[in-house]
Amino acid sequence: MPLLSYREAIRHALAEELQRDPNVVVMGEEVGQFNGAYKVTEGLLEKFGPKRIVDTPISEAGFVGLGIGASMLGIRPVIELMFWSFYAVAFDQILNNAANIRYMSGGQIHCPLVIRGPGNGGTNVGATHSHTPEAICASHPGVKVVCPATAYDAKGLLKSAIRDNDPVLFMENTLLYGEKWEVPTEEYLIPLGLADVKRPGTDLTIIAHGRAVVSSLAAAHTLEQDHGISAEVVDLRSIRPLDEETVLASVRKTHRVLLVEEGKPFCGVGAQLAFMIQEAAFDDLDAPIRRINSIDAPAIYSPPLEAQQLPDAGKIIQAAIELLR
Repeated sequence: MPLLSYREAIRHALAEELQRDPNVVVMGEEVGQFNGAYKVTEGLLEKFGPKRIVDTPISEAGFVGLGIGASMLGIRPVIELMFWSFYAVAFDQILNNAANIRYMSGGQIHCPLVIRGPGNGGTNVGATHSHTPEAICASHPGVKVVCPATAYDAKGLLKSAIRDNDPVLFMENTLLYGEKWEVPTEEYLIPLGLADVKRPGTDLTIIAHGRAVVSSLAAAHTLEQDHGISAEVVDLRSIRPLDEETVLASVRKTHRVLLVEEGKPFCGVGAQLAFMIQEAAFDDLDAPIRRINSIDAPAIYSPPLEAQQLPDAGKIIQAAIELLR
């Protein structure tokens, strides 16, 4: 299989869905003439034209609202946010309107909308551009929240998201855009709500999503090579819907759990996972559940300090060894 970068895989997914379905449109700030802030949409304007690749004003509230209205009439907009931090400008549109349209219409009106873009820290862009809002968004019924960790997953999940009849919030990671993985040339889809065991193991389960999966895999390799510890790495891929069965099967297999995420600890994804695990598999645990998050503070602007704020392989290794003592 050819190697594709995370960025290229997303672009391929967009191009394939634009080609397949004339109702798919891409819209957002600088997605057309500038080829996207992170060049994800490079070349799409030239191929599909300005009616399918729409440059918008700098108003998330405006163009997200436009996308919601269009989706109610049968269009399938894919909206790019330059940073997921800017979802707050369109909070009412996304989580009060799009999330509730199908419910409030008694199932008569769907909102097949995808909002995608980078939601992460680690890029030295400051506290107002470095949010990881998956936990906040997932707490609202009516939206689906997806956080791919690899190029393979990003392509398959995005294609499924575009075909879904509910609003899907697709959260990427700037630091992964240039990383490469094997991606098939033939078409494939990855169902939303299906976790993936990225690495099998027997001694403990590491559960992560997004870029934390990459750090967890690096940690698992070192744990096995240097410490003889077999760590199973479960990639959630989808925060909502959540694949509880895969998570619980791994917990019952290894009996120890380490939860890793870039999000903040208070009311985080890991908090929900920890409750779910202790409620459904308490008797299978041989040790308390451990969590690794970013330091509970606004994103630090200093690059060396911001690197310390985020989870990394070293912190995961240390926590795993302590968990097994």
